[in-house]
Amino acid sequence: MLRTVHGLLWLIIFICLSDCQLISQTDDFLPDLSGPYLGQTPPGSEPEVFAPGIVSTGLYERDLTMTPEGDEIYYCTVLGNYDHAVIVGTRQIKGKWTRPEIMPFAADPGYMYIEPHISPDGNRFFYVSNQPDSVGAPPMQTEDIWVMNRTENGWGAPARLPAPVNTIHAEYFPTLTKGGTLYFTRRKVDEKWDAIYRSVWIDGAWTEPERLGKTVNAGTARFNAFVDPDERFLIVPVLGLQDSRGSVDYYVCFRDENDIWTGPFNLGNAVNTQGGLEFSPYISPDGRYFFFMSRRLEPREGKLSLSDLKKWNQEPRNGNPDIYWMDASFIGQLKSK
Repeated sequence: MLRTVHGLLWLIIFICLSDCQLISQTDDFLPDLSGPYLGQTPPGSEPEVFAPGIVSTGLYERDLTMTPEGDEIYYCTVLGNYDHAVIVGTRQIKGKWTRPEIMPFAADPGYMYIEPHISPDGNRFFYVSNQPDSVGAPPMQTEDIWVMNRTENGWGAPARLPAPVNTIHAEYFPTLTKGGTLYFTRRKVDEKWDAIYRSVWIDGAWTEPERLGKTVNAGTARFNAFVDPDERFLIVPVLGLQDSRGSVDYYVCFRDENDIWTGPFNLGNAVNTQGGLEFSPYISPDGRYFFFMSRRLEPREGKLSLSDLKKWNQEPRNGNPDIYWMDASFIGQLKSK
């Protein structure tokens, strides 16, 4: 009898602790937000700031990715001249979205964590960092591509991709196809400009990276190419083409069944501006929406005050890059034109 009472007592304590934990976690969810894409109203043919006040907050934001189901969203937030660059995540649990938080693997202020990318099957999480291979070692001199595998408890331990993908050069902005081809940017120490490469996972190893031709590696500089999971096209930021709107612009290149690329085609005035900092493209797993980083300043009228500036500093469209999204159907229409 005493053992039964003792067991009941512990059961009551456990239930109380669980209730307290659930109560404490209510503040970890975003109120009144449910449904896909953080409960945001889908955009049309004109770009809109994505999740203002939640993802696009007035800070320097870029590099969005999500799981195939759309129930996890990750992006990058930067302070200073990449003195602090972290990967932030939010998840949908029982219909509600958690408040964005820095991912535990990306919380060390001594290193940079950027450019997250989830594989089309949702089982691998790639990102870029200058973190060392061993605990306590100094930061790497160049950026490398890292990966985490999906486990029963979330994402596993990070591992640096081996050679021939990572080298003494800088490798960054990974994006993977359904067929296992990894596209990324490499900046060689003996070359002035970066270029787009690709490597294929075959028999448990990465093949020697292939530098793509001038159709993709166009202009005077190009980098951060996002490839369609079916490898039908890629979107690449390019500098130095004649039809540029002013600085780095987003372009699309199309690939046919013979692995021949056509383009690059400028994505147009709705996407590209005269300013810079337009160099992080992404298309949602369902293919419906184009997400991209862009720095845009909302026009202000009237006499400025210091309180106005402080307020605007905590809002999107303040001159820092934000994440925008729009209907992606126009990209396919560019091919027909």
